[in-house]
This record gives sequence, C-alpha cells and structure tokens, in this order.
Amino acid sequence: MLVREAKLLNGTSNQYKSLDEAIRTAQFIRNKAVRYWIDNQGVNKSRLYKLSKELASEFAFVNQLNSSARQASVEVAWTSISNFYRRCKEGAKKKGYPKFKKHCRSVEYKQSGWKLSDDCMFITFTDKFKSGKFSLYCDSETREDLFRLKINRVRIVRRADGYYCQFCLDADRKESGNYTGNVIGIDLGLKYFYKDQNDNGVVYPQYLRKSQKKLKRRQRQLSKKFVKGKKPQSNNYHKARIRLGLCHLKVSRQRKDWSCKQARCVVASNDVVVYVDAERRAEGRPEDTKHGQKPSFGKVYI
Repeated sequence: MLVREAKLLNGTSNQYKSLDEAIRTAQFIRNKAVRYWIDNQGVNKSRLYKLSKELASEFAFVNQLNSSARQASVEVAWTSISNFYRRCKEGAKKKGYPKFKKHCRSVEYKQSGWKLSDDCMFITFTDKFKSGKFSLYCDSETREDLFRLKINRVRIVRRADGYYCQFCLDADRKESGNYTGNVIGIDLGLKYFYKDQNDNGVVYPQYLRKSQKKLKRRQRQLSKKFVKGKKPQSNNYHKARIRLGLCHLKVSRQRKDWSCKQARCVVASNDVVVYVDAERRAEGRPEDTKHGQKPSFGKVYI
C-alpha cells in the first residue's frame, strides 16, 4: 500500500468546522469501543462493529458520520486491543494497555463518504456533516497516482497549518538496483544518528536544540494569554496556540525529512544492512559485551 497526501484548500470556516466535528465523532466512537471492551469480557471485533450501529441509533451526531468511517474508528480501537493481546502473549515488559484518546486529529473513510472529481483536482465529502467540496493541493507525482491507482481509503488529518487528505493506494512498489556487494552494519546512538562497523558516524543536526529559543518564547506568549477556569479561551490564546503548534510542526518535519534521506542513502548504497537489535541490547546479554567485544548485530535487511 502506498500513501499519498494532499492539502485541503479553498474551504470556508464552516466546512473546516464540519471536518472538526467528524474528527471528534470518530474519537468518540473509538473511546466508546475501548470502554465497552473494558467493561465486557470476551468482546471481539464483530461485537464492536455492532456497537457502532447502536451508537448511531442512540446519538444523532454519530449517525451523521458515514458508516464506513464509524467502522474505521472501531478498527482503530481494535488494533490497540489486538496489539495489547499480542504483547501479552510475547511476554513483553510494556504491555501497552489501550487508553482513551483525548486529542484525536484524524478520521478515516473507506469506499464511501467521499467522491473524487474526474480531473482529481477536487474532493467532496458526502456524509451528513456536509463538509462539501475542497481543492486538492499536491505534487504531480501524487496527482498521477490518483489517476492510475485504486484508492482503498481516504483519511482526513488535522495539523497546525491546515487540513490534509491522505490517500491509501493499492500499489506494489519495485525498485531496480545494481548488485555491488556492499555490506554495512550500523548502530544507533545518542551523540550520533548512526555509526557503522568502520566507526564512521553521522552526527544529528539538532533541529530541536536550534529552535528551542523560539519555542520557549512562543510558549511564554501562550501561557500569558491563558485564563484559568475560562471556557472557551480568547481568540488571542488560540492564535498563540497555533503559532506554537507551527513551530513544533516545522521541527518534526525537519527531523523526519533528514532521517528519511539518511535511511534512503544507506539503503541505496548498500546491498545488505545489519543493525543492532534494540531488545538484545536492553536485556544486557553478557555474550554481547564480555571481554570488551562489540555488541553483536541482530536483524538483517537485504
């Protein structure tokens, strides 16, 4: 599966509020499914699907959300539950008990609840929230994939700088390469991003440290505008909150872009990549460190 992203533009304030309501409804269904699983033993996935129908008949705002989006919210809850069961069977130290979501930023649709225009320039959400029509701003590669590939799911994601639409496309990615025989073993560290077997390290650029002064200033501005016990907060408070969120978003994008480029470079220039198993290091096995030996490498990717 391939995920492509486009920004939703040219919407009115009421349209974006409708998207917020759909996201909050998806969060409500997900938390209700987790609560039902906690209160009732032996609940399976089909029973949670039935719960989504019951919630739609009980609450009018839940019925406004598309049925496929309600099922997708239940699937999100069931994923956290099944992962908890899996970690319990594996005997992991951190079981990851399912928790309630306080801040949800996405809602997912399956094959219904949305309609893409013939030229793939616009998308219209057709559920009862009446979000309406939005323009899709994306690169040419994403537009081409929307034309030729099947769309399995559509996800709306809210970020500090706006709303985005993610398309989950049915695709098989294959990249041809020339065999060079290069083998590399890497180890992740704190002072360096990674270091290979020849002691060549890549230093992390410290994007968060460089933006710390600006982040502190934005945080102080937000704190000064907060009034305890006041609901809702003032417009100036929300403007300061958005400015702070934009700073954090920029840092996260810088870090992700840099790490993806480094990983791409390592994979493209080597045929075999071996890295240290984190679980093996955490357990502190004596055979990995005795007599001053370097830790043994664990997992292999070709």
